[in-house]
Amino acid sequence: MRYHLISVLSVLAAILLGSLAKPFSPRWDDMRTKHSWNAVPENWESLGNPLNGTTINLYVALKAHHKNALIDTLYEVSDPNHPRYGTYLSKERIAELVSPPPRTLEFVNLWLEYHGVPSSSVSMTHGGTTLTLSGVSIIQANALLGASYQLYRHVETNETYRPHGWLVQTVVPTTCFSTPHTQWHSPHKRSGGAKKPVSGGPVTVLSSRDGDWTTPSFLRSLYKTTEYTPAAADRNAIGIVGILNDYPSPEDLAMFVSEYRSDGTDAAITIVQVNGGGYDPTNPAGESNLDTQYAVAMAYPTPVIFYSVGRGPEGTTDWLVSWFSYILMEDNIPQTISISYVIDERFTSKEYAMYMCAQFGMLGALGVSVLVSTGDDGVGRGDCVANDGSVRFISSFPATCMCGILSQLGRSPYVTAVGGTTGSEPEFAASLSGGGFSNIFQRPYYQEQAVTEFLQHLGNQYLGKYNATSRGIPDISAQALNFPVFIKGEKVVGYGTSVSAPIVAAMISLLNDYLISQGKVTLGFLNPWLYGTGMSGLTDITSGSNPGCNTDGFSAIEGWDPVTGLGTLDFQRLLPILPDYDGAG
Repeated sequence: MRYHLISVLSVLAAILLGSLAKPFSPRWDDMRTKHSWNAVPENWESLGNPLNGTTINLYVALKAHHKNALIDTLYEVSDPNHPRYGTYLSKERIAELVSPPPRTLEFVNLWLEYHGVPSSSVSMTHGGTTLTLSGVSIIQANALLGASYQLYRHVETNETYRPHGWLVQTVVPTTCFSTPHTQWHSPHKRSGGAKKPVSGGPVTVLSSRDGDWTTPSFLRSLYKTTEYTPAAADRNAIGIVGILNDYPSPEDLAMFVSEYRSDGTDAAITIVQVNGGGYDPTNPAGESNLDTQYAVAMAYPTPVIFYSVGRGPEGTTDWLVSWFSYILMEDNIPQTISISYVIDERFTSKEYAMYMCAQFGMLGALGVSVLVSTGDDGVGRGDCVANDGSVRFISSFPATCMCGILSQLGRSPYVTAVGGTTGSEPEFAASLSGGGFSNIFQRPYYQEQAVTEFLQHLGNQYLGKYNATSRGIPDISAQALNFPVFIKGEKVVGYGTSVSAPIVAAMISLLNDYLISQGKVTLGFLNPWLYGTGMSGLTDITSGSNPGCNTDGFSAIEGWDPVTGLGTLDFQRLLPILPDYDGAG
């Protein structure tokens, strides 16, 4: 069933066009449509209007005075060939780079005052680039934005949501249907009752024989981390982001480590609850258990911090907004962070995606490496038929996250996207590996040669089904199938690129550990290095494909491809080619 009465975001045409030359009386009803839907996206259903008295929190993202300042700086501090490489920024310096034009706040305050939003309900973060409006009534929100807020429910997750997008750069929530994919299916049973689905695929009960499973010892041997002993665990950490009421279990972790990393029986995870994020260790989820168990086993004794991210007491806050509002205010941020949740890029607005990517950019400028899974649907699930009747491959966000939209100059994505492999001697592409090309973000400069070579090999195949000038994903890959994991005391198996991401994060964290122990700066945003000197420390994956959209998908070939990216990490080959910078300036 299709619905046609949905939220429409309108913005004030005069807002934030730059510094105001002279005072004037703005027309607050002078609006233009910024983003809208002509139908409810698939897997969503309308629940009608919110009840009278419903309030929400709005997040108003303001355009930076110098829009390319953060982009330019991130590029400089992340490129080993640049003189500023490794001179990561302080939070205060980042706030200066992203601050809005001088009179923007004055103008926005006039707008809020006109609509009866008291100053006491307005707070500011990130150097004034984001305003939080607390407890705004639906009536006020509709008047502020020229919108018509309604409630929607995701038919797969049963999550109730107010879809979002953004104003001025943008406002959340408005027109972006950004609930992440769980991509979980009904379990196959081998014995006993049905088990909770895990990480992009069915859960099955394991037999007593683990010889065919992707265990930590297999991964450590395959990626050659076995011989490395961390020396800077007191100064290094891994962050794992969890949403959708996914919690890990310390008891399950203890059982997993006892069986698969016996030298780490004292391993533990730190739980941080963000914006009402819950924590019930007696009711763990497969995703969080997978991510934390493999991060711990791969990088022990490096500390692992799990962020349980909520959507606020009213359930209205976007999960990424919640997490960024917390993490960017912290003094001690993990040097490596893994995110295992994806959103169909087609369900985000351009403005929403751009704002979120700018937040990732701040993390990169602080020296943080962010690894994001590419999803488990190959080039797209379903028939991928667009509104005009054509077939368009579907990329996942935030894996495509980039600093410049199509038709604008872009320098680099802000995250490293992780696809999936399987097998050994040699590895080959896992058929579920999410990969393809963004329909929002432009191709970065360092991908130009690698992606162009792939496109030349591809020729006219799939012409019109993807954007040949855009950001390609993944960047790198790791094993994605047949992971034993403990859930509520029972050993089951799951799969998906959602565990590939924390596996890669653990290996990057070990590389960071080595750099810290040698008095060097950590890797920060990885991609300029990976597509440069780091490429010689990767194992190219040259077989397999990622079918989807009723096609065979792309094929893994020599060099970069939109199935496995540049390949998988070889820890021992990467160690001697790590950037050598001590941060002295």
